[in-house]
Amino acid sequence: MQPLRDDDTLFAALIARDPSYEGFAYVGVKTTGIFCRLTCPARKPKRTNVVFFACQDAAQDAGFRPCLRCKPLDIKSPASGALHTLRERVKAEPERRWSAEDLRALGYDASTVRRAFQREYGVTFAQYARSQRLGLAVGTLQQGGSVIDAQLDAGYESGSGFREAIGRLIGDAPVRTAAHQILTAQWLDTPIGAMLAVVDDAGVHLLEFAERKALPNEIRRLRERTGPISFGHHAMLDRLAGEVEQYFSGRLMAFTVPVVQKGTAFEAGVWSALQQIPVGQTRSYGALARAMERPEAVRAVARANGANQVAIIVPCHRVIGADGSMTGYGGKIWRKQWLLEHERRMTASQSQH
Repeated sequence: MQPLRDDDTLFAALIARDPSYEGFAYVGVKTTGIFCRLTCPARKPKRTNVVFFACQDAAQDAGFRPCLRCKPLDIKSPASGALHTLRERVKAEPERRWSAEDLRALGYDASTVRRAFQREYGVTFAQYARSQRLGLAVGTLQQGGSVIDAQLDAGYESGSGFREAIGRLIGDAPVRTAAHQILTAQWLDTPIGAMLAVVDDAGVHLLEFAERKALPNEIRRLRERTGPISFGHHAMLDRLAGEVEQYFSGRLMAFTVPVVQKGTAFEAGVWSALQQIPVGQTRSYGALARAMERPEAVRAVARANGANQVAIIVPCHRVIGADGSMTGYGGKIWRKQWLLEHERRMTASQSQH
């Protein structure tokens, strides 16, 4: 992706609300004097009334004011009102069981809320809230609380319903939960979409975009290889979230959070080789195979690259086709383009200082 494409391409991206230019192109509307992200949900202006900029400063220097709706000066794209409000409510009241009536009382349509959460996280609002509620219950049990306390914390009136839900989550009865080493999961919001993070005391087991089609299989495989997973709070999640935020804001070139995803010896070798690719650079599958002294294993390297479950930190997005083409990326090609352009700009900025 080029730093700034021609105006016709950018106008087409504006009409399509193409997220691949997020942070790399802005549109100024001459009739209003404001500038927006290309993904702004506001009514689209006429082609003759717009001018494009490569950065926020250029738009402001030209006299345009930031849009109050899409907030182009913010690092993250603003979430919809429903997403932001309900996430905060669930965080403040993780034990609450939400109903359609509760949503209507807040002024939201239940079906609209369901679609918004499915777009962002791949789950409905009810599933999102339930996962947080069960995570709270598992935390109570892990800390030595009684089953009835955990049941009440989770908002379950039925003991059998609670046991069934916990059983699906961790594969054992609640009374034996304290014996398990449980992986902890949480959603992390980024400028290019929500990511699911799974950690334990040792480090990061999974970090993937919510839209990745293979995510359900990856979660299933992680549970089989490592252990049960519960949504909740964990110091490693706090550390990971901080580094992810710094990376997306352009302030972090190298992650320090440990990665502990499990795979074969060959997969582990590929993942280690991926982490040796410098920020702002790319490699072909063939080059990666040669760097590992396995030049005949190009296809195996590609498969191991695709099996990586820790996006960005283990930078599989830095591997491209031998001809320079953007090859397959589970998190979607436009995100791969975005990440490479983001890193190119980070390295350029670093070299200027």
